Amino acid sequence: MDTAKNPQPPLELGLDTFGDMTLGDDGKRKSYAAVIRDVVEQAVVADETGVDFIGIGEHHRDDFSISAPEVVLAAIAGRTSRLRLGSAVTVLSSDDPVRVFQRFATLDAVSGGRAEVILGRGSFTESFPLFGLELHDYEVLFEEKLELFAELLKESPVTWSGTTRASLTNIEVYPKTEAGRIKTWIGVGGSPESVVRAARHGLPLMLAIIGGDPGRFAPYVDLYHRALAQLEAPTLPIGVHSPGHIADTDAEAKEQLWPHYKLLLDRLGRERGWSPTSRAAFENEAGPHGSLYVGSPETVARKIANTAGALGLSRFDMKYSSGPMPHSQLMRSVELYGSVVKPLVHELLAERVSA
Repeated sequence: MDTAKNPQPPLELGLDTFGDMTLGDDGKRKSYAAVIRDVVEQAVVADETGVDFIGIGEHHRDDFSISAPEVVLAAIAGRTSRLRLGSAVTVLSSDDPVRVFQRFATLDAVSGGRAEVILGRGSFTESFPLFGLELHDYEVLFEEKLELFAELLKESPVTWSGTTRASLTNIEVYPKTEAGRIKTWIGVGGSPESVVRAARHGLPLMLAIIGGDPGRFAPYVDLYHRALAQLEAPTLPIGVHSPGHIADTDAEAKEQLWPHYKLLLDRLGRERGWSPTSRAAFENEAGPHGSLYVGSPETVARKIANTAGALGLSRFDMKYSSGPMPHSQLMRSVELYGSVVKPLVHELLAERVSA
């Protein structure tokens, strides 16, 4: 292909947050309400500095503030003009696909067509008992509900039957979107079956890479492309979600992030039987072959460009909130990501194409 005549669209640079509970200037934990308001302010800065997308995660536990991402995204829509707005992720297994579609179609309306959905099974299971669901139905809940959501995306009368909810027969679902479809991704943590499922439904793939060398996901990218080719489907976007933090220098970024990163991982480790994380492990993930994008804008930009080039990405989303890191440091990270990292990444990728 002649890239001069058929240029590839530039890599989209997005941000993700779970609304991690943070500390105030007094060192005390903020209220849930204050943290949610801070997330809206962070999104406003993202919009002002040129970030392409913000994803809001859904959780139902005390270390994250956001359980209703669409409501927060609607608030962000009213304060921004260009930022695309989505989930990171919507836990479809424990929700109703019709209501998810309706909420995001409504968000799409109030934002002027900027809504996206990233569907996944989530890395936590608190929503299952909360909504009266059984964990032993984990697989069938996601598979059936995804099948229904794929039908809803067509925005035509829906006929569907399964075992996890009432059947639908020639039912119209409202509101319709102006564009006729909501961009929908499938979030995947490393399961080949999930990769093939995304291809089978004709949906873009969002890889959650939160540890280890991002290059180890190359076989999943290849599997996705092969599955699409076998289905005679068009090429679809691939994205990556990974954690990170940006400050003016590498040393400053690491020192700001490390204590909060450790608190977050050690809490998860106690719940899941992991060993406490070490500074050596942190430094390894922050290095050139790890999946932690921490450092100065130049360091983070190079690492993003390397991952994007290795995996053929259309979008990279940095999860910029990690544990109780203060709002002021998150705001600075967001600002540097949009104003410095994004143009640097595009410059690095353009140099590689022309070389």
